[in-house]
Amino acid sequence: MTAWVLAQRRPRNPLDARKPYAVTLEGERSHSGVVVSVATIFLTNRECPWHCVMCDLWKNTLEQSLPPGNIPDQIRLGLAQLKLVSSQAKFPDLPGQIKLYNSGSFFDSRAIALADYDAVATQCALFERVVVEAHPALVGENCWSFRKALARHAPHTALEVALGLETVHPRVLPRLNKNVTLDQFRRSAALLSSRDIALRVFVLVQPPFMRTEEVPEWTQLAVNFAWDCGATVVSLIPTRGGNGAMERLADMGEFVPPTLASLENALAVALAGKRGRVFADLWNLETFSTCSSCFPKRRARLTRMNLSQEILPPVDCDLCGNP
Repeated sequence: MTAWVLAQRRPRNPLDARKPYAVTLEGERSHSGVVVSVATIFLTNRECPWHCVMCDLWKNTLEQSLPPGNIPDQIRLGLAQLKLVSSQAKFPDLPGQIKLYNSGSFFDSRAIALADYDAVATQCALFERVVVEAHPALVGENCWSFRKALARHAPHTALEVALGLETVHPRVLPRLNKNVTLDQFRRSAALLSSRDIALRVFVLVQPPFMRTEEVPEWTQLAVNFAWDCGATVVSLIPTRGGNGAMERLADMGEFVPPTLASLENALAVALAGKRGRVFADLWNLETFSTCSSCFPKRRARLTRMNLSQEILPPVDCDLCGNP
C-alpha cells in the first residue's frame, strides 16, 4: 500500500527550511471552560515515516532531517510573527496555549531532534499548555523526555498529545495504511494518562473505504472510543482530497468526499453526548459546501458551536435545503 500511496503523489510545496511554513491564531474553548487564544506554529521538518492513504500533510514537509537548533529557531520566528498578529487581532496578549504541529510525529527523532527538547520547552514556558501531535506508536521514551524537559524549563506548562484515531471501523482502519490497531491506540492513551498527559484525538468524518450510509454511526462510535480512552478533546476532521491517492480512490468508487451537512451532524451528535470538548475542523471548509448563499452562516454556526460547545439551531436555506 505504501508504494501505491507514494506513486499517486504530486510535487511538494516549496519550503524554506529555516522558517515555519505557517502560523495561525484562533480562539478555542479550554479545559477550564473559557475561550482562550491558541497559537499554532506549523513547523517545517522531515516527513512522517508513516504514509497514511488520506494524508496530505507531506506536501509541506522535507525529505531530509534538519540539524539541531533549527526547530527552536523556527519557533522563535513563529512567536515573533504571532506577536505581530495578536497585536492586530482581538487577542491583545500572547496566546494562552500553543500548538506545535510538524505535519507528522513530534516524537520522531528524525523530525524533531532530541537535543532540541530543552530549548523548545523553554519557549513553551510562555504558555499554560502546549499541544503536539504524534503517531500512537511513538508514545514512549521520547514523549517522557519532552515531558521532563517541560518540568525543568516550563513547570507551569501542561502537555497535551494529539493522536490520530481516524476511525474504529474494523474494515476501514486497516486499509488506511496507518499501521495502528485499536488495542495499540488504547495502550498509548493509557500510557499518556499514567504520566498525567492530556489526550486529544483526531477522528475522520467519512474516511475512504466507508460507505456513506455508515458514516453517522461509525463517526459516533469513534468519538465514544476516544472518550473511553480518556480523551479530553476530540477534533472532527472532514476527509479531504488533494493528495493524489484520494482522487484515485474516488475514481475507483472507494471514496466519497463528506458534505458540510455530514460534518454539522457529526458535531451536533458528539456534543450531545457531553463527554468532553468536541471541535469541528474548519480549515478549507468551503470545499465541502455546494451553496455560496448559506455557507457563511453555516460556517459561523460551526464556529460558535466550537466555542460554546452548545448545539445551535441549523441554518435554513430556501435555495439549497442544506445538502
